[in-house]
Amino acid sequence: MIIKSQIELKEPENGLYLVSTPLGNLKDITLRAIEVLKGSEFILCEDTRVSKNLMDKYQIKTKLISNHKFNEKKNLSKIIEYLKSGKVISLISDAGTPSISDPGAILVRECIYNDIKIFPIPGPSAVSAAVSISGFSDKFLFYGFFPEKKKFLISELERLSNFENTLVFFVSPKKINKIIPEIKKKFSGRKVLLCREITKFYEEYIRKEVDDLDLFEKEPKGELTIVISEKLGIKNNSEKLNESDKNIIKQMIKKFSIKEIVHLIGKNKKISKKEIYSYCLKLKNEK
Repeated sequence: MIIKSQIELKEPENGLYLVSTPLGNLKDITLRAIEVLKGSEFILCEDTRVSKNLMDKYQIKTKLISNHKFNEKKNLSKIIEYLKSGKVISLISDAGTPSISDPGAILVRECIYNDIKIFPIPGPSAVSAAVSISGFSDKFLFYGFFPEKKKFLISELERLSNFENTLVFFVSPKKINKIIPEIKKKFSGRKVLLCREITKFYEEYIRKEVDDLDLFEKEPKGELTIVISEKLGIKNNSEKLNESDKNIIKQMIKKFSIKEIVHLIGKNKKISKKEIYSYCLKLKNEK
C-alpha cells in the first residue's frame, strides 16, 4: 500500500522570515525555505547578483531588494513600515544563516522593539558544518570575524586563549596570513581545522597542530571557517586534603552533616567536593 504524504503547504504568516540558504551547493536548501521565499512580498539580500542564481534555479519570482551593511540602516524604517502593514518579508544572506556575522541583526532588533513577529527557517550554517566534522569538543564558542585593528585583534585573542572549549572564527581570505601568526602565538598546543569553500567545488579541509600552521602561498578563494580545539591536557588544579584538613573534618563530623561540611570546606579551599565527601563517608563508616 502506498501512503501519500498529507503535509500541506500553508501560506507564510505575516512577519519577517530569516531564511537559511546554501553555503555553495545550491541543492542544500530546504523545501520550506523555497516555499517561504516564493510566498514573500520581497526578499532582502546582500547581493542581488549572488541571490539571483538561487532564485533562477528554483523558479522563485519574488522581487530581490539589496540590503547590506552599507544601506541596512537607511532601509530600516521603510522595511518596518511594510512589516507593520502585514507583509511577509524574507531576509537571506549570500550564504548560510542570515544575521550571524552578516547583515540582519539591526533589523531583527527593530522588529523585536516594534513587536513584529520573526520566524527562523533553519538550514545550512558554516559554523555547525565545521564543528560537526572537527572531531573537537561540541562545547564551543562562535566568535565570528576578528577585529580590524591589530591591537584589538591581539587583545581579543589573548582573552579567548583562556577559553577552554572549542572556538570558531570566520576569516576573510585577505586577512588569513595576518591572522595565522597571531593564532600560533596564542593557541600553541591546540589542534586546528581550516575549512575553505564548504560544499563548493574546491572545498578543502586542513587539519593540523596549531604550531604547524603554514601561511598560504597565495590568497585563498572564499571566506575561511577556523575551528580551534579545546585546550588539550588540562591539569586538575584542585588541592588535596592534608592532615590539618582531615583533623578539622573529624571535629566537624560530630556537629555537621556531610553536605554542610562539603560546602564549608569547599568554600574556603580548592579541594574537590568529591574528595571531601569521600573522606566524610569514610569517617561515618568507621563508627
